[in-house]
Amino acid sequence: MPLLKILYSFISVTSIGGVLGLGLAIASKLLQVKRDEKLMSLEETLPGLNCGACGYAGCSQYAEAIVKENEELTLCGPGGQDTASELADLMGVKIEISIEKKVTQVHCRGGQATSEYLYSYRGVMDCNAMYLLFEGDKVCKYGCLGLGSCIKVCPTDAIDYDEEGLVWVDRDKCISCGKCIDVCPTGVMKWVPYSADYIVACNSRDKASVVKKYCSVGCTGCKRCEKKSPEGGFVVEDYLATIDYKAKGERENAADDCPSKCIIPAVKTATKVST
Repeated sequence: MPLLKILYSFISVTSIGGVLGLGLAIASKLLQVKRDEKLMSLEETLPGLNCGACGYAGCSQYAEAIVKENEELTLCGPGGQDTASELADLMGVKIEISIEKKVTQVHCRGGQATSEYLYSYRGVMDCNAMYLLFEGDKVCKYGCLGLGSCIKVCPTDAIDYDEEGLVWVDRDKCISCGKCIDVCPTGVMKWVPYSADYIVACNSRDKASVVKKYCSVGCTGCKRCEKKSPEGGFVVEDYLATIDYKAKGERENAADDCPSKCIIPAVKTATKVST
C-alpha cells in the first residue's frame, strides 16, 4: 500500500510538471516578442564593445536609434568607415565618408629625468587619486601623471609604457573609443588624425620662463616651428604650439629646430617595461 501511494504521488507530480511545462512552452510562443530583423542585423554589424563613443549606452541602443530615429551612421568610432558603410548597406542608403579616423595620443614627454616634482607619491596607483593632491606630483599641472589610469580603461591594450617608462598609445590598436580621454584628469590625452606624422608632445600653457624652470622638454611658445615649417600648420597660442593637421606642408624642419625637442614623430610601438 505505501508503495502504491509513493507511485501515485510520483505520477501526479510528473503529470503536473508536464502540464506546467507544456503551458510555459505554449505561453513563450504566444507571448514571444518578435525582434526587428533589421535591428538585429545592425547590432551584429556593430563591434559590440559598448564603449559609448557613439553617445549611446551601448551598441544595441545605437542600433535602435538608427532604426527608429534615423541617427547618423558614422558615430561608431571603433568600427570606423567599414562599419559605417555596412550600416548604410543594411539601411539601404548611400553615405559619403570623408572623415579620417582619429586616435588618441599623450601630449607630454616629461618624466623623472626631464621634469621637476613637488613630492614623492605613495598612494593609490591612479591618476585621479594623485590629482586630488595638489593636482599631481609634478610642478607642471598640465602633464601626464604616469600612473596608467588610461592604460587600465583601454579595452584593446593600445596604451602602455614605452622604453622610457612613459605612457604611449599604439595607433594601430586604438579603436577611438575615447575612454582614455575621459579618465585623464589633466587633459594631456588628445585626439589626432590616424595619419598624423608629428605631435607637439606638450600640454602646458605656462609662460616660457616658467616652463624652462620645471621641464626641459616642454614647449616654450618660441614660434620657431611656425617659421621653420610655415606650411606645416603650426599655431602658437597661450605659449603652446599645436598642429592644424589640415595643413599638408612639411613639419620635419620644425621638429629638427625645436629647442626643447617637444615636436616628435607620432608613430612608434609601445613597449611594456617595469615601472
